[in-house]
Amino acid sequence: MPRPPATTTAADPAADEDSEAKRRGGRPSREAAARLGEQILDVATELFLAHGYGATSIEDVARAARISKRTFYHRYADKRELFGAVITRIVERLRPANVDALFGDHGPLEQALLRLARVILHAAVSPQAVALYRVIVAEAARFPDIAAVVGQQGRSQAAVTQIAALLAHHDGPARSAAACEFAATQFLQMVMAAPLRRALGLGEPMTEAELDAWARNTVVLFLNGYRGMPPTKG
Repeated sequence: MPRPPATTTAADPAADEDSEAKRRGGRPSREAAARLGEQILDVATELFLAHGYGATSIEDVARAARISKRTFYHRYADKRELFGAVITRIVERLRPANVDALFGDHGPLEQALLRLARVILHAAVSPQAVALYRVIVAEAARFPDIAAVVGQQGRSQAAVTQIAALLAHHDGPARSAAACEFAATQFLQMVMAAPLRRALGLGEPMTEAELDAWARNTVVLFLNGYRGMPPTKG
């Protein structure tokens, strides 16, 4: 049975960059190009999350966005690059506006980690993040390049680096950079793993109260283990 087409904004004057350029007698305006770019990503996100990476073709995206394939290839080299752009936009939209302030020196380490845990949790179990994770898990074996795209665009390493820097700031020279990065990786996994599994359907999704309790208990458990690690240098 054929898939229903993705919803589009066909009446948008920026629906086809080629047509826009013809109407204007030249290149489309920056505003029209930006609107079209958002429209392509809206359509691609809907198709990828609804039908998966393998079942979504460039032709599907071009048809649903009401653009020519020439317009598509003017913006993206291939489907892999488009998928990367979709991941990037989802991640950026899930990032809090004050992300840099989250990693600043605002009181004890426990308070800083608790703020981080709450932000990370709510981003990880948001509907769009869960839908994206389903696509990645379901299709990574058939399309190994998905893993590479996620590694490039998922920003998890950036989060590890920032958390490691926060730990190093509070510990001073007591631990090596490698030890701080190891601990930061474990913290990220402790915060996300079980709540995300439950959000994916492996158990009942956590309530807001449960998520908050999970964040608080995870920080306490992490710090007990972290502070018990032997100091390292170099």
